[in-house]
Amino acid sequence: VFLPPIGGLTVYIFGNPDYISDSTKRLTMRVHDECNGSDVFGSDICTCKPYLIYSIEECAREAQNGGVGVVVYFRKEGRALGEVTKYLVYNARKRQEGGDTAANYFKRTEFVAGVKDMRFQALMPDILHWLGVSRIDRFISMSNMKYEAIVNSGIEIVERVSIPSERMPADSKVEIEAKIADGYFTTGNVPTSEMLENVKGRNWDEIAH
Repeated sequence: VFLPPIGGLTVYIFGNPDYISDSTKRLTMRVHDECNGSDVFGSDICTCKPYLIYSIEECAREAQNGGVGVVVYFRKEGRALGEVTKYLVYNARKRQEGGDTAANYFKRTEFVAGVKDMRFQALMPDILHWLGVSRIDRFISMSNMKYEAIVNSGIEIVERVSIPSERMPADSKVEIEAKIADGYFTTGNVPTSEMLENVKGRNWDEIAH
């Protein structure tokens, strides 16, 4: 574990830290934004925890194969909207008329918070440059915002890695399909508006209280 002198984040290094800035060594990396509901309490409404666990496994595997793995954990809870706002959005999604659909995924956030995302990713790569990163061989993320911020800062990304479908909780399909339609990386098909209407999560009455 490495705590750099930049607020609001933690860097977890798997393998030799000297390899991070060594372009002859392979680097696997995930930039993860905090999700207390999933990461800590195991909510299956999103892919955050399974994606984080998968990235840790892949980082450890890279280190075992002679490279290095890095997970940067940012404190940007609930898309930087905060935990309370995020849970208000979750409640609104599960109680809305017509059910929790991918078509309305971002609308619920905008209805509650006024915006769909408060994260500002342009400065996110600062920590990567501070660590000496010049190339990421495997980027364990589907986020278009993070990818564009890193690449536009001058760091090469060789391969983007999606979360394996078998790692996705059933209720998280609403989130991930909506994000793919909004620009998230995928090796599969981009869902249409009609397809998003048919992607539904559990409703309020189906949740054990």
